[in-house]
Amino acid sequence: MPATLIDNSYGKQAVRLVTVRRGPDRHALKDVMVAIRFEGDFVAAYADGDNREVLPTDTMKNTVYALAAEHPFDDVEDFGLALSDHYLQASPRASTVRVELTEQLWEPFDPHAFRRAGSERRTAVVTRDRQGAQVRAGLADLVVMKTAQSAFEDFPRDRYTTLKETADRLLATAVQASWTYAHPPEDFGQAWQGVRRVLLATFAAHDSRSVQHTLYAMGEAVVEALDVEEIHIAMPNLHHIPVDLTPFGLENRNEIFVATAEPYGLIEGTVRRK
Repeated sequence: MPATLIDNSYGKQAVRLVTVRRGPDRHALKDVMVAIRFEGDFVAAYADGDNREVLPTDTMKNTVYALAAEHPFDDVEDFGLALSDHYLQASPRASTVRVELTEQLWEPFDPHAFRRAGSERRTAVVTRDRQGAQVRAGLADLVVMKTAQSAFEDFPRDRYTTLKETADRLLATAVQASWTYAHPPEDFGQAWQGVRRVLLATFAAHDSRSVQHTLYAMGEAVVEALDVEEIHIAMPNLHHIPVDLTPFGLENRNEIFVATAEPYGLIEGTVRRK
């Protein structure tokens, strides 16, 4: 029976870009990983080995560096829009171009010195077809912890349940979030900072009955307070278990914990504006 190619894509992964913009008084540093993916009518390349319409992935890589030089950027969303527009024009066979950008954040502590801002990263995904472009902004590994206003009680139990109910526990997580704006912002950087501020403020203030409860509160606060159409949040539960000190003749007054890496609960949800 004859075979047919039902879908295809190709591109370049893990293109590392570091830029320094040298102002008269201070420098600006960007550290970005870029991934490019083309989809379209490339059947001839797969079925016949015909490469005449295949833009080399090495060219995709070179384009990242060239456009960064020609179009200095403040926000990864703007750079993704410029890249996707260039790629779609450069490849007539491509129907859709997807550009994923992950920025490692650095904080200045001197006009020309920086420190890495922990594990947190800023993300953006730009998807462009012949009709237009869509931008999804986000953040990853925003590690947060609260030591009050967190509980987990009244859950179902069966013969395999050993977890104890608690009205006062540590809640720690590494927030992953991505969102779409209701309208394209004039300044992607300010809009991103606004979402991040609301996520942090809600996490800190919320009287949490579970990770699910707090996740929804964070998403709800973002879509109600800001021009965001939809936000997806993933929150791994970074467990901190109270240590049993009774073998040492001591009482643990909910102050001594052991942090465990695996296994962990993973809670996800998408909140959309009504």
